[in-house]
Amino acid sequence: MWRCLVFVIALALGGEAAAAARIKDIVSIQGVRENQLVGYGLVVGLKGTGDTMRNSPYTEQSLQSLLDRMGINVRNQTLRARNVAAVMVTADFPAFGGAGARIDVSVSSLGDATSLMGGTLLMTPLSGADGKVYAVAQGPLAVSGFSAEGAAQVLTQGVPTTGRIPNGALIEREVPGQLADLDVLVLELRNPDFATAIEIVDAINRFSTRSYGFLVARERDFRSVVLYRPQQVSSARFLAEVGGLMVRPDTPARVVVDERSGTVVIGKDVQVSTVAVSHGNLTVRITEMPVVSQPPPFSRGQTVVTPQTVVEANQPGAPVAIIGGTDLQKLVRGLNQIGLKPSGIIAILQAIKSAGALQADLIVQ
Repeated sequence: MWRCLVFVIALALGGEAAAAARIKDIVSIQGVRENQLVGYGLVVGLKGTGDTMRNSPYTEQSLQSLLDRMGINVRNQTLRARNVAAVMVTADFPAFGGAGARIDVSVSSLGDATSLMGGTLLMTPLSGADGKVYAVAQGPLAVSGFSAEGAAQVLTQGVPTTGRIPNGALIEREVPGQLADLDVLVLELRNPDFATAIEIVDAINRFSTRSYGFLVARERDFRSVVLYRPQQVSSARFLAEVGGLMVRPDTPARVVVDERSGTVVIGKDVQVSTVAVSHGNLTVRITEMPVVSQPPPFSRGQTVVTPQTVVEANQPGAPVAIIGGTDLQKLVRGLNQIGLKPSGIIAILQAIKSAGALQADLIVQ
C-alpha cells in the first residue's frame, strides 16, 4: 500500500510542477485585502439551550440593557430566561466593499449555552481594528451540529454552539481607498521565489510590448513585482489582462514530513547524493502468564499466584541499499526497494539530511 502511495505522489508532483498557472492564481495585489470585523450580540429564540444567567452574568446584563433601550425596566428583577445566549460575531470585510452590500457572518457562543440551533441574532454592530462600525449583522442562524441528551447518554455531532448567517450583515461604511487611487501596482507572490518573479516579469513585459509598445513590469525582489499601469487603461482592466497570462512557477527543493500522520511529500527537484542505507527494527514482546498454585483440600496451605514472564526479542536482518538519484522517480524507487513503512521512510530521510546527502530543505511538522 505504501509503495503505491509513494509512486502516486511522485507522479502527481512531477506532472503538476511542469504545468503552467495563471498569474492571478499565484499572486495577490498589495493593498487589496480583506479586513476583519468583530462584534458582541445576543441570540434569542433558543429552545431552553441558552446561557444560565447565574453562570453568565454578562448575558443578564446585556439582556437588561436591551430591554431598557426598549422602555422596559427590569433592573431590580432576577431573570431566569434560558432562551438567550451571548455570542461573538465575526466577519471578513471584502476589499472595496460598498455600502449596502451583504457579507456572511459567523456566530460563536460566549457563555455556557449548549446549542444555538433555532436562534436568531439580534442587531449587532461589527467594528474593525480602529473601533469604527463598518457593518451590522442580524438574522436567523444556520447551525450544522446538534446535541441530544438523555438520562445516561449524550449524542453530539459537529459543534452546535457555532453557526453562520449567509449574507447576514449589511455594510454601513466603506474602507477608505479605491483601486484607482493606486498609482503603482505591486504583485506579491504567495510562494516567494526569484525564478518565479522573473518569469512573471518576462510574461507581463512580452504582453505589454505587443499591446502598448513598452515595458510595464519590474521585479523588486523575490517576493514582489512592480507594475506601471498605462494611462489609457483602467487598473481593473489592466489587472484582468495581466492576471490571465500563463507562467510556469518554480518551486524550491523541499521535503515535508508529518510525523503524526506519517505523511511524506517530496518535491520534484529533490536530489540525494549517493549513500548506503540500512534500516532495521527491534521488536521486544513481554507476555505475562501468571500461574495459580492451589493447595490440596483440608490442608492449611494458601492459594498463591506465581508470576511468570516471557520476554521475546526479534531483530530481523536489515538489507543495505544504495540510494541516490538525480530526479524524484529514482529517489522514490530507491526508497521503495527497502520496503519500509512511513515511519521508516521518515527516519531515513532525517538521517540522510543529517549526513548532508539530502539536497533539499527538510521540514518536519
